[in-house]
Amino acid sequence: MRQLYHLLISPACRKVRLALAEKNIGFELVEERDWERRHEFLALNPAGEVPVLVEEDGSVISGGMPICEYLEETATEMPLIPGTAMDRAETRRLVDWFDRKFAAEVSDGLIFEKVTRRFLGASEGGGAPDMGVVRAALHNLRYHLDYISYLMEERRWLSGEEMTLADLTAAAHLSCLDYVGDVPWTQFPGAKDWYVRIKSRPAFRQILADHVPGMPPTKLYANLDF
Repeated sequence: MRQLYHLLISPACRKVRLALAEKNIGFELVEERDWERRHEFLALNPAGEVPVLVEEDGSVISGGMPICEYLEETATEMPLIPGTAMDRAETRRLVDWFDRKFAAEVSDGLIFEKVTRRFLGASEGGGAPDMGVVRAALHNLRYHLDYISYLMEERRWLSGEEMTLADLTAAAHLSCLDYVGDVPWTQFPGAKDWYVRIKSRPAFRQILADHVPGMPPTKLYANLDF
């Protein structure tokens, strides 16, 4: 069976997991703490970063978006970047929004400070979170939730009338923050309604079952009626 090297609280890894599940593609999860820079893992991906997908024939694809584009080209039954050229451009714009802008302004900082630091040694940057970074990220998060709510005023899903890779990407980022209880959903009902719908999809069940050792999720994380 194909293998996905991943981290539990990683938006890029979760995006790939959701894409694989939506396309009904079987896979085995292999946890990889990429900061340990294992020689065997570096042989798969010299960049030393997850996610990495190893196909049944041994072929290796690295990186969240390259893997998703590969799946889109090889498993066409359930397209995640559907529609016209303009439709696909809008989907890719929003994927880029969350993978680049949202990551830089919100998720990268929060995940590192609240999750990754717990598993690093003192010489690697472990220790207490930098609350200045946390506060800035939480402030920026509100702007992005407001943007999702704005999009939901005119659309059923983020990029249009169909669920796409844009929704999976945004949900991958937000689910990581939801795990640690940092998303003020009640203040952004439009964003909350969208998240309830995507959280209720069968592909999301594996994500809601995640449990980081020594760091349980918040009570509402796996609750579909929150």
